[in-house]
Amino acid sequence: MVRNRPPTPAPFTLTFDGRTITALPGQSVAAALWNAGVLAWRTTRHGGAPRGAFCGIGTCYDCLATVNGRPNQRACLLPARPGDTVTTQRGTGHDR
Repeated sequence: MVRNRPPTPAPFTLTFDGRTITALPGQSVAAALWNAGVLAWRTTRHGGAPRGAFCGIGTCYDCLATVNGRPNQRACLLPARPGDTVTTQRGTGHDR
């Protein structure tokens, strides 16, 4: 018996600090970055230590990123979308 399977959604791309990243439908921004080998996308306010996802459920706020020009987006909760522009967030995201 052959079952009809729904078509597999096509991968898409987003950028991280100017680098093209491939993402899959349903992935969070954090998952897409992890899959591309990116482990840190934020620096701390004091000392500039690198941070990425820690809890993975939106509780700790270590995964904050600037997405499409909007700082302080929780990358572990935010669905990745085709054409998203993700940049490393420095400090509060409002630092210049």
